[in-house]
Amino acid sequence: MIYADYNATAPLRPEAREAMLAAMQADANPSSVHGPGRGARKLIETARGQVATAIGARAQDVVFTSGGTEASALALMGITAQLDGKCTFLISAIEHEAVVKNAGHAGVAVETAYVTTQGVLDLDWLRDRLARWDVARDGLPVLAIMLANNETGVIQPVAEAAAMVREAGGLTHCDGVQGLAKTQVNVGLLGVDYLALSAHKVGGPAGCGALWLRSGAPLKPVLFGGGQERSLRSGTENLIGIAGFGAAAEAGVRDMAKLQGLSTARDAMEARLKSEAGVTVFGEGAERLAQTSNFAIAGFAAETQVMAMDLGGVAISSGAACSSGKVKRSLILSAMGVDDGLAQSAIRTSYGWNTDLSDFDRTADAWLEAARRTVLKENA
Repeated sequence: MIYADYNATAPLRPEAREAMLAAMQADANPSSVHGPGRGARKLIETARGQVATAIGARAQDVVFTSGGTEASALALMGITAQLDGKCTFLISAIEHEAVVKNAGHAGVAVETAYVTTQGVLDLDWLRDRLARWDVARDGLPVLAIMLANNETGVIQPVAEAAAMVREAGGLTHCDGVQGLAKTQVNVGLLGVDYLALSAHKVGGPAGCGALWLRSGAPLKPVLFGGGQERSLRSGTENLIGIAGFGAAAEAGVRDMAKLQGLSTARDAMEARLKSEAGVTVFGEGAERLAQTSNFAIAGFAAETQVMAMDLGGVAISSGAACSSGKVKRSLILSAMGVDDGLAQSAIRTSYGWNTDLSDFDRTADAWLEAARRTVLKENA
């Protein structure tokens, strides 16, 4: 089986597995002050340093969570609480549901920040909106913009957008889940105030994530209890998951150049599919993650493709695979202005740390074989 669904979850890296096995030997609560407890605490702080280094940050500014969804929820809900609701969220039209739905439940005004047909945040729209901002009416502007889109792989102009928002006196939250170890992530260069991360997207375990926040950035906790994680996220830390996360982040950044080298094989696969089947590749005119491809051909239902590829020995996804296993029309492509009929035929392939270059050719072979039995045969 060829695994081409890394954007859904990456297989566990050996470095993460080793770190997790070692952490299983720490039979103590990391909040305990005795020797075993201090040993457990050391494992967490080592991982905190590894994650911080991966994003060019200070370790003390990293708060561990249960995953990327909780990290974004903490940021959005925590900002709202700290500002007493005196803010308006600008949510890019291509954000993950973890951001969109938490923003919608925060109890403040929410506006959509539009994107271009290539799936890139429309900076002209943002500039115009901020120029018309009325603090008395709208409160503080809070922009939510992802680093790289999970479906198309399109990389967003985060630094430029964050600079505009900062000049307007606002804040920027960045969903960096898909970007870590796939493109450069440096919080200082990005200029954001909050950054959400997830372990299992980079080859760590599921159920662990982190929120980085700029020192002094407004944030109140949304979970209360024992005061762990600087009292911003109470609850006994997931020691085993955190250890795996740190090791995976470190290994991912180390191997990032190799992953970025996959773009040549990805581009060749897309060129072949366009030449032999006439597929449309979404976001190809923008800067994209090297290992992600989203394409479609009209009349070939996404659900049919996913099943056919599975039978052909290739695991792929349609849309965001973390939506309870459902295959449904992509809201991301709709935001890009893609026709509904074509959007319903879109599938995503995504590769990663354990990908062989031959996987791209074999993916193309399997897809073309399935297409020739259905839509290409009909069009012949």
